[in-house]
Amino acid sequence: MSEILFPHQKIRPIQDNLIEKIQHSIRNKKHLIAHAPTGIGKTATLGPILAYAIRNNLTVFFLTPRHTQHKIAVDTVRNIKEKYNIDIETVDLIGKKHMCAQPGVDILSSHEFGEYCKDLVEKENCDYYNNFSNDKVRKELAISNLKRLNPSHVEESIEVSKQAKVCPFEMSCLMARKANLIIADYYHILSPTIRDNLFKKIKKDLNKSIIIFDEAHNLVTRGRDLLTWTLSTYTIDQALKELSQFNFENYAEQISKIKNILESLAKVMPFDELEANYGKLEFYKQIENYEQLINDLSFAADEIREIKKRSFVGTIANFLSAWLGQDEGFVRIFKRGFDRRGKPFLSLSYRCLDPSMLMKPLIEQSHSLICFSGTLTPTFMYKDLLGFDNVEEAEFESPFPKENRLALIVPETTTKFTMRDDAMFRRTAKIVADISNKIKGNVAIFFPSYKLRDIINNYFSKQCDKTIFLERPNLSKKDKEELISNFKRYKDFGAVLLGASSGSFGEGIDLPGDYLKGVIVVGLPLAKPDLETQGLIKYYENKFNRGWDYGYIYPAILKTLQNAGRCIRSESDKGIIVFLDERYVWGNYLKCFPPDFNFIVTKTPLEKIENFLNSHKS
Repeated sequence: MSEILFPHQKIRPIQDNLIEKIQHSIRNKKHLIAHAPTGIGKTATLGPILAYAIRNNLTVFFLTPRHTQHKIAVDTVRNIKEKYNIDIETVDLIGKKHMCAQPGVDILSSHEFGEYCKDLVEKENCDYYNNFSNDKVRKELAISNLKRLNPSHVEESIEVSKQAKVCPFEMSCLMARKANLIIADYYHILSPTIRDNLFKKIKKDLNKSIIIFDEAHNLVTRGRDLLTWTLSTYTIDQALKELSQFNFENYAEQISKIKNILESLAKVMPFDELEANYGKLEFYKQIENYEQLINDLSFAADEIREIKKRSFVGTIANFLSAWLGQDEGFVRIFKRGFDRRGKPFLSLSYRCLDPSMLMKPLIEQSHSLICFSGTLTPTFMYKDLLGFDNVEEAEFESPFPKENRLALIVPETTTKFTMRDDAMFRRTAKIVADISNKIKGNVAIFFPSYKLRDIINNYFSKQCDKTIFLERPNLSKKDKEELISNFKRYKDFGAVLLGASSGSFGEGIDLPGDYLKGVIVVGLPLAKPDLETQGLIKYYENKFNRGWDYGYIYPAILKTLQNAGRCIRSESDKGIIVFLDERYVWGNYLKCFPPDFNFIVTKTPLEKIENFLNSHKS
């Protein structure tokens, strides 16, 4: 196996098949979209990819949406190094802001940090950058220690650079020039500006790169978000305070006029409407000297950032510039509502519908793109949404024993809006409580929204025999870790975690073994039929004749698959997954699930669960 640098002792047949697909793609300079469920060992394919890249003088970029996945990739390279006694130059990168040694930068947005960092460097006010540029002894010390630690996790690299008092990001970029593998975040490659700057700094070429997107089902939303800009009354109010504080009152009148425009829009909207489409020129024509205002605000923002690092004035300047962008593949929406603190707000957004705009240069220029995910199904949808042409598709079944999973559809209730009433909430609570009580051990229950969760929990909590944990919206990393840690402690007694499908625990957490024995997905987490969703449906109907599938149905099913995937994380895990809603048996929803789910449709779930538990008694 030395010719493919496989990191483990044995290659399983399903991994062999996946490796063969990958090798065929990269040998022929093609791209690959692979639906590869948990347990296949996708990260182990790094070895064969690196073996090809090293032989052909290519660089491999392994990109993930989560920092936890970086560690898995680094550990895989360590296994390869130990097994084959080969030193693969590896660099682990995260966002520049998160690698910065300067205090207090965590409060800045990515764009604000970029401006702040640029200003510090240009004015030679950053000791870490100055030492990197001018102190050869310090830099050589850091290089020596980083080479000794290779491959190292990003936290280790940051600490080495801090001890040498040199910029951690610049040191990592210097090491990346000779790297065979660069582990990074999506935005390092997805963002054209960040990518161009990074490749210039590390002296790499896109056409000499193999790019791996892990958890690639995130690419669609990440791509749209990168090209979306929003301006709110909160931002405007904060900008007016800045202008006053830093003696730029001469720009305040024009900023106030923008707020007046938003308030005037709200006044003419019908009382029961919360949003409306808004034309590019409608807004543009109401602002005098539009382009000059952008320049003036950008100038003021630069001055403000010198003192306080971030600038709301700069946010407005960036929005105004983006607003003038193209119409195709975007919607412009005015919205009113209330923020998390209950305060009213107005906003104007320029929202991207088509992530293929960002993917196009990667597809056209890179040697190969490899997109992996355990929920990358159907692959043809991702081919369309991401703009692939010269691409191969592969779908693999779960390698876990099918008898270890009971997957039920219970078509007894529904969260369909027109069917929601007190009787339905009570009925749902009763079924969910009965199932939770029947399953031995911890159970996670996911709802379409926190509001619906709380309504049903009013009845559920009185019937559930287990301790109940409630996931709150917008939990901090520390709070998430604490909640999950406490939940795990109940594995021998059984507890219930109630969350939202799109919440903190809907994907991205691992609860293997006895930590989670069942998942119940209540209802369908369909997007609100707001103007953005309507825009997506219309856009993809015109482009692919699949507007409802791509813009509405498949995204909801993807969330439920991610929810369900929290349950069985290894080949020895045994668990029960229940989808509770009558719509799951409808053809247009059922077709969206992977064929290996092997659903049982039943109105007597307790009987099926009892039989499953009895058949798996140790």
